[in-house]
Amino acid sequence: MGELQSALDALAAEDLFALPAGAVLDRATLLMTVVNRATAELTRTVRHADATGAAEHDGKKTMPSWLRGHGHLSAGEAGRLVRSGRALEHLPATAAAFAAGTLTASQVAVIAPIAGEAERAAAAEQDVDLGAIDRALVAVAHGEAHDRLAQVVHHYREALDPDGTEPDPTEGRQVQVARHADGRRSIRGELDAVSGEKFEAALESMVQANRPQGDDRTRAQQLADALVQLCDNALASGGLPKLRTVKPQVVLNLDIDDLIDPATGPGAARTGFGGQISAARARWLACDASMSRIVMGPDGVLLDLGRDHRVVTPGLRKAVELRDGHCVFAGCGAPTYWCDVHHLVHWIFGGETSLENSGLLCERHHTKVHHGFRIERDPGGRWRTFRPDGTEILILPSV
Repeated sequence: MGELQSALDALAAEDLFALPAGAVLDRATLLMTVVNRATAELTRTVRHADATGAAEHDGKKTMPSWLRGHGHLSAGEAGRLVRSGRALEHLPATAAAFAAGTLTASQVAVIAPIAGEAERAAAAEQDVDLGAIDRALVAVAHGEAHDRLAQVVHHYREALDPDGTEPDPTEGRQVQVARHADGRRSIRGELDAVSGEKFEAALESMVQANRPQGDDRTRAQQLADALVQLCDNALASGGLPKLRTVKPQVVLNLDIDDLIDPATGPGAARTGFGGQISAARARWLACDASMSRIVMGPDGVLLDLGRDHRVVTPGLRKAVELRDGHCVFAGCGAPTYWCDVHHLVHWIFGGETSLENSGLLCERHHTKVHHGFRIERDPGGRWRTFRPDGTEILILPSV
């Protein structure tokens, strides 16, 4: 172990800029093999500790709990490591390739389910040679079709029980939403095949419905924007189930001083689920929203509760939609139901809530306008868009 530590120290001290490109790539190839071999040895060690109850030495009941506490692994990572170790006892070809560094830990985790207790029993009952399947899967993992390994494993497991009970799709579905201190969300989840198809179809419909000129978003950004737009449409339709006694909606709490202050004011507004956003972001959301006045005393006692006031009335919105037809930002054609009604001169600064002072903007371009871009409608009724430096964005006429 000491020699291994010394070798790693020597590698870390090496000047990569002194190496030619080919040598750097050779180094990366070698290190990937070393990482695989080291992970294989870790998996073998964890399996031994799992089988012998070694975690009790440190007061832990199981190896997954020991790995979470001592190795700072997530529950999923710890579970996969232990399951892989157990499976490799029944998969000699996979174990040998892993030890040689030619398989990755993720590939081993994909193959491991074929050696589950139920799968081994089904294979034995049907006279399936698990060793042959093991060798075949290693060949797939090594070959050009390595990216289809999970699909091949899935087909094999399905073939073991072709007439079995159809699983309940709801049992495998899960979505986890982690909320960060600044209000951002991290989303992880898993859907069954049919639910996943519905999800992708819905997102793709949003992506393909509007592809503005000059769109340089990545595929991941397009899908994220599509998911937000789906939520916007569902919330705006008013058809979602009520939360307690009110329709679900985005709720913001913002002091009046922050609302009328033109400064950014980071963390000035609080969302209903506990996030913090800037005053500028809150003013953007307030363009097309309902406002409630709540006056609190210095001791937190409610002094006055005003009625909800809709900044943009349903009638005005219909008029703006009829006039504009889509997002008016240059090069965008997002449909009306994707759009907010933007005040050209913000109402909090004296701008009227009127047809003349309103324009439709999709979420993406509404954000742009509140961060330096500008739209205006000329006397002839044509919308014009200007960059933060004052230059106009011009769209070539269609041919």
